[in-house]
Formats: sequence, structure tokens, C-alpha cells
Amino acid sequence: MAGFKVIFIADVVGKPGRYILSQMTKRLQFKHDVAFTIANIENAAGGFGITPEMARRVFAYGVDCQTSGNHIWDRNGIGEYMGREPRIIRPANYPLGAPGRGHYVATVGEVTIAVINLMGRTFMYHIDCPFRTADDILDSFDTRPDIIIVDMHAEATSEKEALAYYLDGRVSAVVGTHTHVQTADESISARGLAYITDVGMTGSFDSILGMRKGPALDRFLTGMPKRLSVAEDDVRISGVIIDFDPQHQGRATAIERFCLSLDLSLPLKNPYEEIEDAGEAD
Repeated sequence: MAGFKVIFIADVVGKPGRYILSQMTKRLQFKHDVAFTIANIENAAGGFGITPEMARRVFAYGVDCQTSGNHIWDRNGIGEYMGREPRIIRPANYPLGAPGRGHYVATVGEVTIAVINLMGRTFMYHIDCPFRTADDILDSFDTRPDIIIVDMHAEATSEKEALAYYLDGRVSAVVGTHTHVQTADESISARGLAYITDVGMTGSFDSILGMRKGPALDRFLTGMPKRLSVAEDDVRISGVIIDFDPQHQGRATAIERFCLSLDLSLPLKNPYEEIEDAGEAD
């Protein structure tokens, strides 16, 4: 069996992020022969949360599993939608009673792939322990999936690195999200775990973490609350492409980060396929 490539698309911010996601996902899949696509969507609706309609569109763009984080509850109706749609997941270490699921298992051909979503606690909400929650999920599998990928949505670099060391040899990849700044520390451990502290952001780079600079600067300068809105210029899509060997306990064999502007010259698998914009307003 040949290698199994997964693309993990960084935090999608607002309508600009959704637009470049709609235009580039299938192009990147075709160019790199990607078998499975994950995207973090917790900022997809105006920078805060996601709506059910937006989530449905994201699936139509070619995303197989949507992960999230601390903003997942910011839009009405998403909890009920997550109860019906297992492919969109929230951090598994939210306490018992939170809507939705914290992991998703899919079968692609002969390969089973599990995606686990966790959230850090350092400088964030004091929810359940992500380390012990990961243990519980891994112990719950009757048969170990061929590939296991963890989205660690966390503020502190140390907490992300600690989780990677803790799960090394038990999962295939730990991918960090939340800070919207792509790090240059992608690596593969001796035991085959792919790691990056943060995959970055999909959205406007002429911004402060995807938001307009003026109001964000005013917050720092005055200490007063300001309404943030999504920036629109210099839009890019970021993430990593990871190659796994399903026949050898899902060990990662390569990891490559990317940060790309819109490129409609990249071919599609079906050149007649129409890919529409996200459509609705933020």
C-alpha cells in the first residue's frame, strides 16, 4: 500500500478564509494526491464560531473533518447541528454534557483514520485535562485506527509540545491550532509522530490575527473594548501536508507546511467542476 496523505488546513477566519478555502482545497488535494482533509473552522463566521449552513458549505469544498476550539459555541444552532453531524467535532475535554463529539473515525479505502480534538488549559478555559482525555479516547478504540491525528487547540507552546511527547508512539500526528501564527518547527519523531506547534491561519494576513488592525490596536492602546471585524486583504491559505504509512502503525514519513495566496492556475481533478464562494455574509 502506498503512503496516505492528509492535509490539515489552518484556522479559517471569516468570509475571506472561507473563500480561499472554497477555491484552493480541491486544487491542493489534486496537486498533492491527498486522501483526507481536515480544517479547523472555529473562526469561520466573522471570526467567531461557525453556523450550520457554513459548516455544510465547508464539507462541500472538500473538507472531510472539521475541528474547532474555544469559539465553537459562539453561533446559535451549532450545538444541535453537531449532534447530528459527526464530521464536525469540538474539543473532547469539554465536560460531560457539552453537545457534539470530541473525535471522529473515518474509513478511506482500506485505511481507518481517527481525528481527535483537544483544547489546552494554560491561559484558556479550565476544562477537563486534555492529556487524560486523550488516554480515555485511545483506550476506547476496540481496534486501533491506522492513523490518529490530534488537533491540539491551545495558547501555550509548552502545552502543545508536552502533549506531543506524551502521545509519541501512540498517535500519528499532533497539530497545533489557535494562535494563527504558523511556526517553523515541523518535525517527525523517531517513533513516527508528526508535529507542528501551530499551522497558522487561513484568512487575511494584512491584519492582526485575521481581524482589522484599527480596532485591535485600539484595544491595546486604550484598554477599552472594541468590536473586532474580519480583515479582507492579502488572503492566504495555510496548513500542513503529512504523509503516513498505514502499514506501519500510521507512522508519519513526511510533513510539509504551506502558506499560499489564491492560485486559480492550479488544476482541478475535474476541470469543469464549479466551486462557489461561501456566499452568505458574515
